Amino acid sequence: MDKESRNIQNILNYNRIEGAIRYIRTHFRDQPTLEAIASSVHLSPHHFQRIFTEWAGTSPKKFLKYVTADYTKEILRENRQLSLFEAAGKAGLSGTGRLHDLFVSIDGMTPAEFRDGGKNLGINYSFNSTRFGNVLVASTGRGICHLSFTQNESSSLKKLKACFPKAAYSQQTDICQERALTIFRRSDSSLDTLKLHLRGTDFQIKVWSALLNIPSGILTTYGDIAKQAGNPGASRAVGSAVGKNPVAYIIPCHRVIRSSGDISGYRWGSDRKRVMIGWEAAQADQN
Repeated sequence: MDKESRNIQNILNYNRIEGAIRYIRTHFRDQPTLEAIASSVHLSPHHFQRIFTEWAGTSPKKFLKYVTADYTKEILRENRQLSLFEAAGKAGLSGTGRLHDLFVSIDGMTPAEFRDGGKNLGINYSFNSTRFGNVLVASTGRGICHLSFTQNESSSLKKLKACFPKAAYSQQTDICQERALTIFRRSDSSLDTLKLHLRGTDFQIKVWSALLNIPSGILTTYGDIAKQAGNPGASRAVGSAVGKNPVAYIIPCHRVIRSSGDISGYRWGSDRKRVMIGWEAAQADQN
């Protein structure tokens, strides 16, 4: 290719990339795919990816993330009362990496069941390995009542039985447990009918329900959860309720951080929490 032809090609590519950047800035709330962006400038995805990276110095996906992040920071600066979850929604991120845990429903135990320590309840339990470590999962006839990470099976089972001292226990894996464990394998379709049967105060149930509204790949704060639970000044009480979450990962308390950005304090270990957050962020990027 001679010099004049190269100049013409360079001008053409520049105009294409300029158009693609304009398209991304205009449509970032829709989180457009690589195919959609490439189509907007009449290029194949493969060819577009190559020349965009060459001209912009980064991939289209990363450029989209930069634009989205800048917008999110801007609206948070302009409105400090806005929650991280609300800001993410305004930036088009509310559906990114979303799990079907939003379809999980909580069935609180009756006052009698609460008072009597699980009397007349039959509880199945089993030990299983997951990508984040070994877990103890337990279920009643109405749903999952317990899921915790464990390093010592005997100790973990003792803690479960302390929660429901009068229940009848059977070590077996049932369909409810199998469905719940798919969350660790990213098999979303099995969670749309999952039920949780939990022992907690009205306030704790409200907090745990609010946690289920945090999409995968998104973090929020204790203050934001307090607002969603209907008590904006109860950050400390929310922290206590989050710490007593009886169903690890399915109720995503690992997505809650302090307003300072500190992520410590997770009952199953801060390192495990960091791994969970990192894995979900990577899944969101792939989506």
